[in-house]
Amino acid sequence: MSAQNRTLSDVGTGILGFVGMSALAGLLVTAAVTPAIAVTGMTASNGITMFENIPGYLEIKPFAQKSNIYAVHNGEPQLMASFYEDNRENVQWENVSQFVKDAAIAGEDPRFYDHGGVDVQGTIRGALETYISGNTQGGSSITQQYVKNVLINNGVREAKTEEERDAALAAATETDGNAGITRKLKEMRYAIALEKKYPKDEILLGYLNIASFGGRVYGIEAAAKYYFGVNTNADLTVAQAASLIAIVNHPEKFRLDEPDSETNGANTVNANGELTPYALTKDRRDYILRQMLNEGKITQEQYDEAVATPIEPKITESSTGCQTAGQGADGFFCDYVVNIIRNQMDNAETQDVNEGQQMLEQGGLDIYTTLDLDLQFAAVQSLNNNVPQYVDGMDLGGSIVSIEVGTGRVLAMAQNKKYSPDPDVLAADATYSAVNFNTDRDYGGSSGFQPGSTFKIFTLTEWLKEGHALNEGVDARRKSNWGTFNNSCDGPMPAGDWNPRNDEGGNGGYWTALFNTINSENTGFVAMAKQLDLCGIQQTAESMMGAKRADGLELGDRVNEVGEIIDTGFKPAAVLGTEEVAPLSMATAFATIAGGGLRCTPIAIDRIVDSEGGEITPPQSKCEQVLDAQVAAADAYALQRVMSEGTGTSSAGRIDNWVPMIGKTGTTDEAYATWMSGASSRVATVAGVYNASGFVNLRDTYFGDTQAAVIRHQLWPDVMNVANAKYGGDGFPDPQGSYLNAPQAVVPDVLGLAPEAAQQALEAAGFGWSMDGEVDSSQPKGTIGAQNPSGSAGRGAVISLQISRGNLTGVPDVMGQSASDAENALKAAGFRVQRKEQDVTDPAQDGIVIAQDPSAGSPAKPGDRVTITVGKLNITGGGVAPGDG
Repeated sequence: MSAQNRTLSDVGTGILGFVGMSALAGLLVTAAVTPAIAVTGMTASNGITMFENIPGYLEIKPFAQKSNIYAVHNGEPQLMASFYEDNRENVQWENVSQFVKDAAIAGEDPRFYDHGGVDVQGTIRGALETYISGNTQGGSSITQQYVKNVLINNGVREAKTEEERDAALAAATETDGNAGITRKLKEMRYAIALEKKYPKDEILLGYLNIASFGGRVYGIEAAAKYYFGVNTNADLTVAQAASLIAIVNHPEKFRLDEPDSETNGANTVNANGELTPYALTKDRRDYILRQMLNEGKITQEQYDEAVATPIEPKITESSTGCQTAGQGADGFFCDYVVNIIRNQMDNAETQDVNEGQQMLEQGGLDIYTTLDLDLQFAAVQSLNNNVPQYVDGMDLGGSIVSIEVGTGRVLAMAQNKKYSPDPDVLAADATYSAVNFNTDRDYGGSSGFQPGSTFKIFTLTEWLKEGHALNEGVDARRKSNWGTFNNSCDGPMPAGDWNPRNDEGGNGGYWTALFNTINSENTGFVAMAKQLDLCGIQQTAESMMGAKRADGLELGDRVNEVGEIIDTGFKPAAVLGTEEVAPLSMATAFATIAGGGLRCTPIAIDRIVDSEGGEITPPQSKCEQVLDAQVAAADAYALQRVMSEGTGTSSAGRIDNWVPMIGKTGTTDEAYATWMSGASSRVATVAGVYNASGFVNLRDTYFGDTQAAVIRHQLWPDVMNVANAKYGGDGFPDPQGSYLNAPQAVVPDVLGLAPEAAQQALEAAGFGWSMDGEVDSSQPKGTIGAQNPSGSAGRGAVISLQISRGNLTGVPDVMGQSASDAENALKAAGFRVQRKEQDVTDPAQDGIVIAQDPSAGSPAKPGDRVTITVGKLNITGGGVAPGDG
């Protein structure tokens, strides 16, 4: 019966509900509560006074609703996981089953459409029964039950602690003494007020959406899905609808997911001697069905069929938590999203409640993430195909993470484990983990991993920032003591007996920064760092990553045995990648280079829509130009060469969808971790295989015929092939010449110096040197007889030195001498002489040496030929003969 179709007698009854603060309201309250308050000794007049003092307005705060996290694929959202404190899904009026509406009214409040919020008959009946039998009985209208649930919801929503939550729940359900009467009066007062403000249908809908169905299940939609596995409550049968409405009468007693419950008649035997599942719920259900039949809401045939139908729930757990997210490894990205909400959407001023967590579990949010399911699938499949989830004797880890250049959007995040936060699952099965290898500790990750030589990009970048060039050389010879390094933040850093070697062995040499990068030369990068400020390298790394160590400490800091932070400072060894950082941080750094120096911190959420369809601004990426574009271009130039001719060729050779790419490999000491990192102009990816804990050399470890240390070169191409095909990629800009070519500097003249002195002079001037054998020279034997280049050369250039044999003397200067004197002088010096004549017109040059080769002072060995040119007077050569006048 609708509110618009009441009889005159119905209207009379309704008036009692709507008069509010009038005398009639007092009469109503007196009639309704007198039997109950008599037990407590409270007078009816006191009850009326209390009633009149209760505010008439009840704020209906939003119900806690389930939140959903989605990935979007081809424009369509794909559900990853749901989260809830209360398993509830609000549903609109037109989407509620008519069976449900009719069952609720028939079972809970047959006069719902006739009263004004308080059913006097029902209230008096319930109060009298309570008074006479001593057993608390119902009698509340649907509106009153709605009010009760709203008060519970409001109290729980406002609670900031578990104690406040329990207190709010107790206050909203109090039944004893004056407190119970006060609560009942409050519900009646609010019910009358609500019916003045809201239509009946809206009140019934609110009731069906807020009602408890046992456990954490609230609202008819969630109850239908949970107890009977239907797609929506509109699919419920008559028997199922009545069974669910039966639960609301006593949710914990009548719930349908505890078949062994003694309080629900688990061992009840029917007239045929058969056990009746959920016997008490069935009794309540059948009562509701009779009421529906009596009210003409169902036919006799429907009634007979429904009553004969046993209660057979199909319990369908609603997914909650990231362990339900898609492919097993997708849960780690989901967990990262959850941690972003917790960390970045929390109000730090309210320390006793996390607003982000509260929004997730109660807010009914639709959260649309950045995850690209095409890249994610490629990452998960590659890890599944190449990195075992468990290996006897080691704690093997493998991970892949990709982010979009220029936005920081996380496109893929996977590892060689399945996600579960359940301690029992983790203890029983080592293929599960709750630790996200890709992120730092504050976002569900570990304390990080050493990135090895991929960390060298920060020294390369600082090298360029401090005015050096790619083709500038350094003394990269291996040393037993590298001396003291400059660190403007933490003070001078002595290297001590630290003696790093290069992967290929050998003693190093004079190498350019470009050569060091292409071939990942350890001694070359140590030599570069020796000329730089370690603090500058540290700050460059932190700015490019947008992060610090994975444990949250500054690069260089550590924690001692009792958890105290020790500021050890950024040491020389850190240049080679000994700091534990998160793979996601390294992906951000490579994206910074690929993006022309623009660093965008990672984000994982594109949109958040609240339960009312409104937009909530998600955490945003912080994009900042942390590198000069020319420095980034020079970085990219060198890192492209790594891919085309250096240590990245193993990955590059597996790229089918080629676009310009930068890259850098990394292997830690003893090959405990191996990495391949790089980017196109659109997507940056970091892939690694490592010891999640422990120390097993991956070069000594094989899975079948495949060395564990080279698996990175399968993981990275598998993802970048998909990324290149989908996102494409542009060429990287060429750097300015000043970043390629070393500045010119004056080369010291070291001819005639002892080799050691010459080497020291060149090193002091910033040049390298190479000893390239002996040379014929007039310099004293054993000294430097030749150098190349001389004069000027690029800073850091290698100067070729040759040792003098001391076997050359200077050619005598015979210019201007007579031919005979010149020949005698040259022969006396041990040289052979060849004589040429050349016509001259000047009588003074006749018979005189006018040229010699080699020139005077030139070094030459005894016995070498010296050619002299002697002038010969030619009187017919056009000149004036003597005596002609």
